Amino acid sequence: MTATQQQWRQRFADLIAGNHSATGDPVDAGARLVVSGPDGTEVFRAALARHYRFEDDGDQVIWIRPLVGGQDAEGGGYLFNLNLARRRSLSVASADLVDDGVEMELTTGQKARIEPADGPELEQLNRWDDFTNRLTPEEDAALERLDADSWHGRYA
Repeated sequence: MTATQQQWRQRFADLIAGNHSATGDPVDAGARLVVSGPDGTEVFRAALARHYRFEDDGDQVIWIRPLVGGQDAEGGGYLFNLNLARRRSLSVASADLVDDGVEMELTTGQKARIEPADGPELEQLNRWDDFTNRLTPEEDAALERLDADSWHGRYA
């Protein structure tokens, strides 16, 4: 792995973990994904769960979990359908550090930027963090592995 790859991967990991918080508390920070089409038009934006997985099998594939959906639950709290907030892959052709984030050229011709979350995306990440506090250790570990395309059991 080149020094450049190590640098952007470390920044990526720090963003996902919230290690860029001004307060030093990772729950005050997190990451969002912004995807743009070849013409520069934004086509997707979402907060990212606090886990990821790099696949190093020749292709640069990163597994992430964009936080889509969710709703207020009866009796309080916020619930996510884990079949909707499922893993997604980014197939990376190249990546670079830019400003406070990581910009990736995807093999699809789109650009993906991982950057600090704020506003609605940071609120969504906070809801996710609260939601995952309800999970059993086994459920939490299953989500963090990012190795399944569907969810069976609670919150499906």
